[in-house]
Amino acid sequence: MLNYQIRGENIEVTEALRDHIEKKVSKLDRYFSETLEANVHVNLKVNPDKKAKIEVTIPIPQLVLRAEETNDDMYAAVDLIVDKLERQIRKHKTKVNRKFREKGNLNEFFATGENGSAVEEEDEDELNIVRTKRFDLKPMDSEEAVLQMNMLGHSFFIYTDAETDGTHIVYRRKDGKYGLIETN
Repeated sequence: MLNYQIRGENIEVTEALRDHIEKKVSKLDRYFSETLEANVHVNLKVNPDKKAKIEVTIPIPQLVLRAEETNDDMYAAVDLIVDKLERQIRKHKTKVNRKFREKGNLNEFFATGENGSAVEEEDEDELNIVRTKRFDLKPMDSEEAVLQMNMLGHSFFIYTDAETDGTHIVYRRKDGKYGLIETN
């Protein structure tokens, strides 16, 4: 059974909206072999630019489902976020089922179709590495690494820090700013 905790910021959570969310999210139950016992945390927000934003978090055994979506229409955002959550479940289920197939048994946590195969299983090729690159890491500072990343048009760049001699990663965040990951 799913327990819904729906909270609104700058928006009134109407009964119709609550029903729509519960109806759509409850469809995720079909991906599991037994009734899912979980709390569904839903945060609805209307930004100053009048965009509707929805965030859903569902902690379940072996997995935490989390997604967020922004749209002009709150009902459309709900539909889109359920699609995202379904993709997460299918991807995780494919990974788990493959792992258990290799060990000789199948995880019964996920529902299977009539022929014993996982419901709407993802294509196995989706998780395979299709390209490998090798390159030498040049010593530089983080500013130069960001410039290199932007020049290449990539969203991240790996380099050797000139001061610490450690391998670091700079990346572009969703807000347009930059992040730095330092390794030990």
